[in-house]
Amino acid sequence: MTSKPWLNFYDDGVPHTLAVPEMTIPEFLQHAAQHYPHHTATVFMGARLSYRDLLTHVQHFAGALKALGIKKGDRVGIMLPNSPQIVIAYYATLWLGGVTVLTNPLYVERELAHQWGDADISAVITLDLFFEKAQSVCQTLNVPRLIITGVHDFLSPLKKLVVPLLLRRQGKWVDVPYDNQRVFAFKNLLKHPPQPNPAPATPADLACLQYTGGTTGLPKGAMLSHRNLVASVTQIRHFLLQGHQPATDRAVVILPIFHVYGMAIMNLGIHIAATLVLLPRLDIKELVTAIKTEKPTFFLGVPALYSAVLNFPGSKNVDMTSIKVCFSGGAPMPVAVIKQFEEKTGARIAEAYGMTEAASVTHVNPRHGVRKYGTVGVPTVGTDAKIVDADDGVTEMPIGEPGELLVKGPQVMAGYWQRPEETAATLTDGWLHTGDIATVDADGYFTIVDRKKDMILSAGFNVYPREVEEVLYQHPKIEHAAVIGLPHKIRGEQITAYVQLKAGETADAGEIRRYCKEQLADYKVPRKVIFRDELPMSLAGKVLRRVLRDEALGKTP
Repeated sequence: MTSKPWLNFYDDGVPHTLAVPEMTIPEFLQHAAQHYPHHTATVFMGARLSYRDLLTHVQHFAGALKALGIKKGDRVGIMLPNSPQIVIAYYATLWLGGVTVLTNPLYVERELAHQWGDADISAVITLDLFFEKAQSVCQTLNVPRLIITGVHDFLSPLKKLVVPLLLRRQGKWVDVPYDNQRVFAFKNLLKHPPQPNPAPATPADLACLQYTGGTTGLPKGAMLSHRNLVASVTQIRHFLLQGHQPATDRAVVILPIFHVYGMAIMNLGIHIAATLVLLPRLDIKELVTAIKTEKPTFFLGVPALYSAVLNFPGSKNVDMTSIKVCFSGGAPMPVAVIKQFEEKTGARIAEAYGMTEAASVTHVNPRHGVRKYGTVGVPTVGTDAKIVDADDGVTEMPIGEPGELLVKGPQVMAGYWQRPEETAATLTDGWLHTGDIATVDADGYFTIVDRKKDMILSAGFNVYPREVEEVLYQHPKIEHAAVIGLPHKIRGEQITAYVQLKAGETADAGEIRRYCKEQLADYKVPRKVIFRDELPMSLAGKVLRRVLRDEALGKTP
């Protein structure tokens, strides 16, 4: 589009251009602790940390990491659930000028080895419950430092005693062999002399490698600088929190911080000195309880989360009117769910769109102005977007005609870690090729209509068929396999595997799923396995996923 009609639909007070502060992410925490030292920074299972306490822990942990040899530019793997420890580990790594590699705790060893090996990490920080697989991968990759924490480390004195007893009773307790040479205790490192000031860094310096499959293939590290992350937080604050005063908001953080969406929530919260109510797992009962007791002012989630809260028994009796700002991304939200939640809270849900390569958000519906159901809204402050021919990647499409969505802005990554060819294919003159097929109307509201590639969005997670298929092809009985996503009421899309066995072989769905569970995180495992005598193939010998999808949906060629 040659003009930017969406600017006419920005809310009053939202700037039309973006001035990105010349700062780094650790300065968010410095500023919050300096101006609001006694304000609660985190709430975790009833235990609270003030901003002063959080900063102190970060400074001590950074000092310990420095003593262990972590220096500017070193990559640090952080595999933790939402907890004070992940916030401390993240900010301490950046405090030293290091690079965070946030990792999904659900990953199996094969996935961890790929990500950590690709990033060439210098240390891993993880939970004692994940010690065995983390240690195995660290030994294989010769990672010299493994730092272990327990979920009870930041609880109240009473819970610090009770939780280990419960874990032992449940058979989940792990006796970690701390040796202070290769395996270190997180809580002991907090006693180390502090690193009082952040290491010299510039906004252009790399802050994190956020792994994503992009539009296809195995996960790649999106290189996000401090400037990318600061820009994203600034954009969200302008668009959704216009007029909000610092140290007045409370956010329930149930989306995992290891995901770019959750990381953005954490950074936004600390930027505005909000209270972060950290929930370590996707438990709707705990979420509803947190809404009831902590009275959050803003709520950020995926559509399935909103629906689950509404459908949870007893939620009708919970007052949710403390919520003033709602933000939804990851998938289209049913209009009925939007209206129900808005009636329940009195807050309007802003549907949005983003991706890892853009440090989170690129499009969002205005908080107060024109909201168009089914769209992802308009480009956020400082962001440009256009629709181009999906084949040539250049020719701009007319209004209403589908094509590939391209975006440009200060939040867009520098490229993929050590993958110049894929970077060149994804970034053209600053434009990020999203791989999503979209349309734009005359007002500049964008709608996602399809995917250029066959990425599956299941329960809020991106699943790339090729990765699952590669695991299936390793099964000794499988001749051909294809994986697609099919509509599902709860998960959004259900991972469905089509399998053609080798001649003379027999197998059932349970066997195939068990095999996948050994090789893949649970959310990537096919929920349904369909056996076929033959799978539709192209002349080039590739299984035609589109044909299978059309058959399953009852479409005719």
